[in-house]
This record gives sequence, structure tokens and C-alpha cells, in this order.
Amino acid sequence: MSDHGENTRQRLLEHAEKLFAEKGFAGVSVREITAMAGCNLAAVNYHFGGKQKLYLAVFRERWAKRGYKVGQSFMQAIECSQKPAIEEVVSAMAKAFIQGPLTDSERRIHIQLMQRELSDPGEALDMIVGEVMRPFIRQLTELIEPRIKRGVSRQRLELNILSIIGVTLYFFLARPVVERITGKTYDGKFKSDLVSHITNFSMHGIQALTMEERK
Repeated sequence: MSDHGENTRQRLLEHAEKLFAEKGFAGVSVREITAMAGCNLAAVNYHFGGKQKLYLAVFRERWAKRGYKVGQSFMQAIECSQKPAIEEVVSAMAKAFIQGPLTDSERRIHIQLMQRELSDPGEALDMIVGEVMRPFIRQLTELIEPRIKRGVSRQRLELNILSIIGVTLYFFLARPVVERITGKTYDGKFKSDLVSHITNFSMHGIQALTMEERK
């Protein structure tokens, strides 16, 4: 593909992502996307094979790449420890989301696009779960499971991990609500406090799970 063709393709992805995040898949036309991208109507079919495949490409090439950046940030935080404790794993995960590599503009469009897909889930959500979320949850499970001293079922552990991720994602997604309730802004100090809170809260859950299984 020529540089000109690649530039056109990237413009289509960039503007399609903005429009899909703002209006959802059904609310955006190919004409609207190509007008914003400054190319002809045939460009979507030429580069992607249609609007649906463009939508999937937005998730795979833009949304998923940001997800991988968060995952890489998490792995870098625990690489220095050969056998990180559960608390270190949870803290690294919280930091990757709350203090991680995404800019505010990246975080906003990441959230908006996902919210649109969740409101009418389809093939894009299957791809996200299969290629981004499930591997990340598997990483967390493999790191935490050997460090649980008492027998905890895999299902209960995975539910516990999903709960930890859920708490973390709330503080990642709901900044306007959190700021209004707490009166705090997401500056460096508050982000650090949130990472500590998420870690401490999560550790209580893991400890309670272990105690429950011991009974």
C-alpha cells in the first residue's frame, strides 16, 4: 500500500472512531465518515470492505492498542519482581489504569467507544473480550492463584478478580462522578490515593475469600 493509501486508511480510522464514539454504529453513515476524512465514498470499501469491517478495525487497531498499552504498563510494573505478592499485582493493575499511559483524550474516547458497544453488543465486543480482556484476566489469575495459600476454586478466584477489575474500572470510567462526590480532582496525589484505596479494598476481598474457603 502506498503512503498516500495508508494515510487515507489512517484518516478513516481516526475519524470513524470519533464518530462511532459520539453517535454509535447505527448513527453514523459512510458518507459522514468519508466527508470528515476528506476522501471519496469508495475508500471505505477499498480499505476495509464496508462499514461493519471499518467498525471492527477501529476496535482492533485503535481501541485494542490502547488496551494493550495499559496491559504493557501493568507488566512493566511487576517485571522487577520474580514472584510479586498479591498486593503488588493488584497495585500494579490499579496503577496501569489510574496512573497509566493513556492521555485524558485517549481515555475519553476509549470509554465512549466502549459504552456505545456495550449498549448494543455485537462482534466487536466478542473481539474485545477474546483478544484483550480474557488474556488480561488470565494473566492476573496466573499471577495470583499460586499465591493463594488455601484451596480456592478457579471460578471463585476469577469472580474475585473481576470484582477487583470492576472497582478499578469504576474509578477509571467515572471520573466526573467521583470528582463531584469527593470534591477532589484527578491530580497526581488523588490518583495515588485511589491506587492505595483500590489495593487495600481488594486485599480485604481476597482475604475474606480465603477465610471463607477455609471454613
